[in-house]
Amino acid sequence: MHFEVRGGKKLKGEIIPQGAKNEALQVISAVLLTPEKVTISNIPDIIDVNLLIELLGEMNVKIERSSPNICTFQADDVNIDYLHSKAYKRKSGKLRGSVMLAGPMLARYRKAFIPKPGGDKIGRRRLDTHIIGFEKLNASFIYHEEDGFFHLEASHLQGSSMLLDEPSVTGTANIVMAASMAIGTTTIYNAACEPYIQQLCRMLNNMGAKINGIGSNMLTIEGVTYLGGTSHHMLPDMIEVGSFIGLAAMTQSDITIKNAGVEHLGIIPEKFRQLGIQMSFNGDDIHIPSQEQYEIQTFLDGSVMTIYDHPWPGFTPDLLSIVLVTAIQAKGSVLIHQKMFESRLFFVDKLIDMGARIVLCDPHRAVVIGLEREQSLRGITMSSPDIRAGVALLIAALSAEGKSIIQNIEQIDRGYQDIDARLRNLGADIKRV
Repeated sequence: MHFEVRGGKKLKGEIIPQGAKNEALQVISAVLLTPEKVTISNIPDIIDVNLLIELLGEMNVKIERSSPNICTFQADDVNIDYLHSKAYKRKSGKLRGSVMLAGPMLARYRKAFIPKPGGDKIGRRRLDTHIIGFEKLNASFIYHEEDGFFHLEASHLQGSSMLLDEPSVTGTANIVMAASMAIGTTTIYNAACEPYIQQLCRMLNNMGAKINGIGSNMLTIEGVTYLGGTSHHMLPDMIEVGSFIGLAAMTQSDITIKNAGVEHLGIIPEKFRQLGIQMSFNGDDIHIPSQEQYEIQTFLDGSVMTIYDHPWPGFTPDLLSIVLVTAIQAKGSVLIHQKMFESRLFFVDKLIDMGARIVLCDPHRAVVIGLEREQSLRGITMSSPDIRAGVALLIAALSAEGKSIIQNIEQIDRGYQDIDARLRNLGADIKRV
C-alpha cells in the first residue's frame, strides 16, 4: 500500500483530531486492574491501539465495541498463561505499548511477562526505568534466554520511594499502575507529568486509587486493595493537533481544528508561533488562517532560533519532525535539536531530494534554511521510516509541486486514523493505492 499525493493545493475546512494514541495505550492497559466494567470513549481507531485491544481479547478480557471509538472492557476472568505464549510474544513484539500490561498484571496477579521490546526505529528505547521501578516495589526480575521473556514476580508489592533516572512516560504509567495496589505508600520523584499521565491518574482515582500530585513530577500513591469500574473519556491527540497546524502553514491553507483540547496543549502553540504561524483560539477550536509568508523569530540577541525536545512541560519530541518540515517554506533559519532519540532526523535526506535547504549536522541536529516560497518542493517517491516522520513527509508532499508517492504507509496508519479520508475532506488530492 502507498499514498499517491498531488500537492500544491490550498486546503480549506474543519478537521477533528482523533483520541490520543499515547493515552490510549495506558488507559486501555489499566482495565486489567479491576474485575468490573470499564468504558473508554474517544479511542482512536488505529493499528497500535487495535492490536492492544486484540491482545486483551486473547487474554479473555470481555470486550464490547459499541462504536469504533467507544469500548467497554471487563477483565473478570483473565488467562494469565496466555502472556507467556508464543502467540503473545509474536503479537506483542509488533507493539511497544504491550509493555504497559506488566504494571497492572503485577498489581493484580503478582506476575507478568515482558518480551524483548520492538516498535519504532528511532533508536534505543530502554525498559530499565520500568524494571527498576518494579524491583523497588518488591518484584523480582529474571530474563529467561530460552523463551526470550523477562519474568516478573512478587509475593506482594510493597510501597517504596523512588527517583526515576528519566521521566519516562510509559515507565511512570507502569509504576503508577503497579503501586496503586501495593501495600503502603509509594512516592515517584522525576515522574513524567504529561497530560496523558494526568488522565491515567484521574481514571485510576475514579476507580478508587489514591494518587496525589497529579500534574507535577512528584506523585504520591497510597496503595489500595481493590479498584472498581469506571468510564473515561480520552483527550484529543496533541501530536495530530500540531501536525495540522504545520500542514495549514505549509500548504497556505485556512483550517479550523475542532475540539483541539486547547488547555492540554502546553507549549505546542507557542512553538509554532515562533515559526511565525498565526492562529486564533475560539473556545476549544484553533483557527489557522491562510498565510502567504511566515517568518521564524530569532532570539532576543538576534541569534538563530533553536527548537529542541524536552520532557513535558517542554516540547514533545513527536512534533520535532513536523516543525522541521514546516520550517522549510518559512523565512529565516532554525536549528532543530532532537535530544531524546537518535536516528529520528534521518528522513531529511528525502526532504533534501524534494528541494529543501537542510543541513544535517549529526544524528541529533539539523539546520533548516527557509525557502521563503521562492521555490516549491517537488514531488518524489519516498518511504516512511516511523509514524511521525511519515506524517512530516505527507505534509511536504501536500505542499510540493507534482506527484509524490509515499511507501510503507503502515507506519502512518499505526498512529493516524483514516488520515487520507480526513485530508480529502479538506480538499487534498491523496489516494491510497
